[in-house]
Amino acid sequence: MQSADTPKKVFIKTWGCQMNVYDSTRMQDALESDGYSPTDNMEDADLVLLNTCHIREKAAEKVYSNLGRIRALKKARAETDRPMTIGVTGCVAQAEGKEILAREKSVDLVVGPQTYHRLPQIVARAKTHGPQVDTEYAVEDKFAHMPMATRKQVQARGVTAFLTVQEGCDKFCTFCVVPYTRGAEISRPHAMIMDEARALVDAGVREITLLGQNVNAWHGLGPNGREMRLGELLHDLAQVDGIRRLRYVTSHPKDMDDGLIEAHRDLDVLMPYLHLPVQAGSDRILKAMNRSHTAQEYVDIISRVRKMRPDIAISGDMIVGFPGETDEDFEATMDIVRATDYAQCYSFKYSPRPGTPGAEMTDQVDETVKTKRLARLQALLNEQQVAFNASCVGKTIEVLVEKPGKTSDQLIGRSPWLQSVVVPSHTGGIGDIVEVTVTSANPNSLIAQPAKRIVD
Repeated sequence: MQSADTPKKVFIKTWGCQMNVYDSTRMQDALESDGYSPTDNMEDADLVLLNTCHIREKAAEKVYSNLGRIRALKKARAETDRPMTIGVTGCVAQAEGKEILAREKSVDLVVGPQTYHRLPQIVARAKTHGPQVDTEYAVEDKFAHMPMATRKQVQARGVTAFLTVQEGCDKFCTFCVVPYTRGAEISRPHAMIMDEARALVDAGVREITLLGQNVNAWHGLGPNGREMRLGELLHDLAQVDGIRRLRYVTSHPKDMDDGLIEAHRDLDVLMPYLHLPVQAGSDRILKAMNRSHTAQEYVDIISRVRKMRPDIAISGDMIVGFPGETDEDFEATMDIVRATDYAQCYSFKYSPRPGTPGAEMTDQVDETVKTKRLARLQALLNEQQVAFNASCVGKTIEVLVEKPGKTSDQLIGRSPWLQSVVVPSHTGGIGDIVEVTVTSANPNSLIAQPAKRIVD
């Protein structure tokens, strides 16, 4: 058996959205307090966790494929003094539950997103009592029980950080599994958010991104007992000494209220970037998706945001081939893309998710048709992204230096519009906000030279 003095190591593989990335760090934090240190080498891990995403097609199959490869590692370690424990977490774990244990005998624990704060106890039970499944929605407040990252943990992750303020979804789009895997919308208390923001800044974080499945649905009681929305929360966070940049993701058009839109005008620290998915441009398809907004309402929101912040970059998500989508419906999607003029947009072929209303619809679109439509859509989106990046050439902008570049004479920073920016190593230090002039643009990044000064 492994000695109690031997350091335990955990390897976490993460798929999916920023919320999953954040959850992986919080699982790591919870396990670190139980004696586990993180490792990037799965072969050297005592505990392997697969933090899964269920949004895209064949998500479960990818998990089982990975488990098949990990099974051999576990078998090889079985007779050593360091046996390996394997866990599946995230949305596939929530959706599949006990089925994962039935299909893959090497798995020791299956844990849903609502119970990560109990992870150390679940791991301990799996070692002593056999395979464990914990996918019940916790009665206690998950936010209240997740340990806050230590100063050392925050510093190890760099000068940007995610901060979850909201989780779950009440929208029930017919293509999406999130309401079933993440549960109902829950807002994190205002005081808890402010405390974590201050702790992050105290540890050296310069930019904070607020996270939520529907982050702009956040609401809560402020210090004076009055109900607040996300725009007011952003105003409060902007007052925290040391916060230089704020972002939020992912938003729903239904919750883009006046206060939030006006925050883009009023707060210099709120970066000029908005990720606002529309998913389709046809009102008929939007209704079938249960999106609760029309194409024109979406366009109007974008117009209002741009009026408040003319330099804002718009990002989004698009689905092609939703059941019943005709050529005319698809052309409406192309039209809304042209009307919005995205700086960046993610696009996907519709894939039926088991348990969702969309999967039961009879008028599924042929896969060949989906492929052709996606190619056309992505060509237009790529054209828009290249044009947006090209429009930055010649501008003098502020860049947050985040990490070393691929070579010793480079650093990588982040523009206000979320592009990666490559600058010379003498531009400044990691954590500096520097003024640079953009000299050229690539499809996914900018190249820049130092301009006048280090801003901060």
